[in-house]
Amino acid sequence: MSAHAFADFDTALATAESPDAVWDALCALARATVGARLFTIMELDPGEQVARRAYTSHPAQYPTSGTKPFEMNPWFDTVMGRQDTFVANTIEEIAQVFGDHLLIHSLGCASVVNQPLIVGGRLVGTMNLLDEAGHYTPDKVAYVRTVLSGSAVKAWEKAATFA
Repeated sequence: MSAHAFADFDTALATAESPDAVWDALCALARATVGARLFTIMELDPGEQVARRAYTSHPAQYPTSGTKPFEMNPWFDTVMGRQDTFVANTIEEIAQVFGDHLLIHSLGCASVVNQPLIVGGRLVGTMNLLDEAGHYTPDKVAYVRTVLSGSAVKAWEKAATFA
């Protein structure tokens, strides 16, 4: 994938002056490398069993305020239980785990990759990429797991410096 996109990401990260600037850089990298119509970052609190949206590419539809409780479903088992990547490539698969599937679909999205972010051996959040049906092929998912997740952890650590 594009070396230019990673150079832009590194420059943006080095000059970022806010968490939103950090996440904007990661969103741009995700869009340039694997694609994402909708991009969010969730902070996870396993103790309280809630998630909070820390960043969104669509603030009108997915604001960053408030928290939402975890739902005990296959997403929870995959992401929280096994700390593995959750993938769904149809709106029907998404509907099985996300109550907001109609909103997701209205944005032209019908596939999702939720990549757990592990920092210091601890699950701290997820990077969420959504796009059209069937978009996240095995190669793209492998890229998210092996390459993009490293950039996401780097971004997480940079965003934490603003807290």
